Amino acid sequence: MSSEISKIVEQVKSSVVTVSTLVEHPLSIFGYEPVKGFGSGFVVSKGYVVTNAHVIKGASKVTVSFVDGYASRAGIVATDPTRDLALLETEEYGSPMKLGDSSKLKVGEIVLAVGSPLGLFQHTVTMGVVSATGRTIVGENMVLEDLIQTDAAINPGNSGGPLINLEGEAVGVTTAIIPFAQGIGFAIPINTVKRFLGMIEKYGKPLRAWIGVYVAPLNPTIASVYNIPVKQGLLVVKSIPGTPAYRRGIREGDVILQANHIPVTKTSDLKEIIEDSVEKGFVNLLIQRGFNTYSLDVEIIIQPLD
Repeated sequence: MSSEISKIVEQVKSSVVTVSTLVEHPLSIFGYEPVKGFGSGFVVSKGYVVTNAHVIKGASKVTVSFVDGYASRAGIVATDPTRDLALLETEEYGSPMKLGDSSKLKVGEIVLAVGSPLGLFQHTVTMGVVSATGRTIVGENMVLEDLIQTDAAINPGNSGGPLINLEGEAVGVTTAIIPFAQGIGFAIPINTVKRFLGMIEKYGKPLRAWIGVYVAPLNPTIASVYNIPVKQGLLVVKSIPGTPAYRRGIREGDVILQANHIPVTKTSDLKEIIEDSVEKGFVNLLIQRGFNTYSLDVEIIIQPLD
């Protein structure tokens, strides 16, 4: 196993980079003091690097450093704080990482968190298993949906690096933004990254298309605890006042069974259907409340990501 892991790390090392930032912090009286920050990232195509949005937040200067020590200035193409993702443009250097399919991840599958922190030009690697998928994490001023949970250690310097399967494919982007995580790590699924990149290609920027709800996957255990008569779907954990979903009467405890007549069981199912319905302007939902079901059209809104 150790030799196999070494081969995987060797295979991906030219793709994983250190992301160095300078953030101008105001002094107490006048002027600014530059503060350095470090994270990780990886090449997704020639000249483009993906990292976490929080890694480059507020940066006046971003530098990408490769494993051989070569460094290049990077421009920020786009950021999406709702997904904690950012796309950087830099020189065509390093090798693009092979992107896997996070929908195929299984609980118990072995994964590696690879990073290149602190400008040391040396990779750090931690190993763990996928302990859960589809996690929704609510923190202070932050909600991240559809996360991969793993027991592979993820420190702040590794944030933005790839989560890799034993095929050497990136299946996620690790994030250390969760302040209360102890003994567990989280990663944004690589399929979310693919949609992020696809929106930039199609619209020139990422979009936050939503209806105003946060949801979590329903399972038989949760259904039993809360006396919900259905076993699958998306449980509404928060409906934001003033949003289209709230105005249409959707409330906490409702279960979304279908979107545009397609069954939804993962948070990504609903998000993707909403994003695919932007040009139509609305999404049709089948809702379960108690023992009753009802269908309604909900307007889609585009929210600024700044």
